[in-house]
Amino acid sequence: MNKRFLQGDFLLDSQTAETLYHQHAAKMPIIDYHCHIDPRQIYEDKPFDNLSDLWFQGDHYKWRAMRSCGVAEQYITGDADPDEKFQQWANILPRLIGNPLYHWAHLELQRYFGIDLPLGPRTYQEIWKKANQKMSSMSPRRIIEQSNVEVICTTDDPADDLRWHQLLQADESLSCQVFPAFRPDKALGINLPGFPDYLRKLSDSSKIVISSLDKLKQALTARLDAFCRLGCRTADHGLDYVIFEESLDADAIFQKALIGQAVAQKEADALKTNLLCFLASQYRQRGMVMQLHFGAIRNCNPAAFDALGPDTGFDAIWGKADSGKNLAGLLGTIEKDGGLPKTILYSLNPQDNAQLDAIIGCFQTGECPGKLQHGSAWWFNDSITGMTEHIINLANFSALGHFIGMLTDSRSLLSFTRHEYFRRILCNIIGQWVDKGEYPRDMDTLGHLIEDICYHNAKRYFLPEQQ
Repeated sequence: MNKRFLQGDFLLDSQTAETLYHQHAAKMPIIDYHCHIDPRQIYEDKPFDNLSDLWFQGDHYKWRAMRSCGVAEQYITGDADPDEKFQQWANILPRLIGNPLYHWAHLELQRYFGIDLPLGPRTYQEIWKKANQKMSSMSPRRIIEQSNVEVICTTDDPADDLRWHQLLQADESLSCQVFPAFRPDKALGINLPGFPDYLRKLSDSSKIVISSLDKLKQALTARLDAFCRLGCRTADHGLDYVIFEESLDADAIFQKALIGQAVAQKEADALKTNLLCFLASQYRQRGMVMQLHFGAIRNCNPAAFDALGPDTGFDAIWGKADSGKNLAGLLGTIEKDGGLPKTILYSLNPQDNAQLDAIIGCFQTGECPGKLQHGSAWWFNDSITGMTEHIINLANFSALGHFIGMLTDSRSLLSFTRHEYFRRILCNIIGQWVDKGEYPRDMDTLGHLIEDICYHNAKRYFLPEQQ
């Protein structure tokens, strides 16, 4: 069966899959419960100058691909003109066959600009002109509204003054809800450069002088309360690997760092374990969701890091043999000490899929369906292969019908098309199971199942009071 590129049956290999997608998945609003969009950008709502500014700012996915194709850094993160950067992207895009970037780029051109042409060296000038003619209407809020986004949870540091979230909360013209998400990574980074400076910043923000581990906990609690007053529903932790170390004195370790003494990795892990357990108890008390992202090895290229800084496309997958054991120990300790909050677990290593799905089953309770979640395929895994493997593993080991669905995990406003990408893949997998006789062809039950995974489950999970 031959299909036309990116038409209505894109990624849908049967009539069952098409029905599930077009009649159910496609119409559901988006709850984007983890992203890196700047709340200031949403509040100010300034149209973008050109397609390059909209497409390339902060998008290390595209940056890595361009480097892989030999594009000079000048045209990636450098000072080249926007049209030159776009031309370089257009030149290499046809080389990305099988890469989700190829699909995402064309989904974005179709959905937001009405452009069906494949982007490449022969078409870039026409596409550049057509897209830029629409830029005056491509403001952040218009993109959000056009994407049918109902909720956005940004990523915010505890020391942030939350000014832009305060302004967004007071803005009655906003079409969706925008909530801060608590991301205290720097507060746990005891062995990272700049930790004492960050503590001073957090002290200023919380109005608490941080002179001990207990004072650090008080400061984090004060900021957490400020986040919750602005509707915060979730906290997110970015861990290089799963830590679990209880054999050392966290208070003594913190005092060492406070006076400038070196802290060993095992000592840092002990402090992080202590703080994670404490914060988990605070999240549970407030009815919040705790998200743990792990499995990334950061800044693999020291020369590139020195030149460009973090989050510029030089991170990779870190697999550790003891991640399952440590994760079980961490979750078990939190559960024993007062109970886990709702928790979402993400590993960047796809080899951890079965392990994660087995572990979450050890901590499910009658408190709510799917209290522990295996978070969606992310970063290096949000491809057709990565999403398919994630969905199948989750179905095999757990209850796919209670999965909370996709997120963007992106700084780009056009990345909402990743929800469509996920929904098409989901419908195709379930359609295959039905067509092979592995599940009844009960389209009413299946339709509700799809709508739950795409939207309702996330709404019940993050906004139970709105149900």
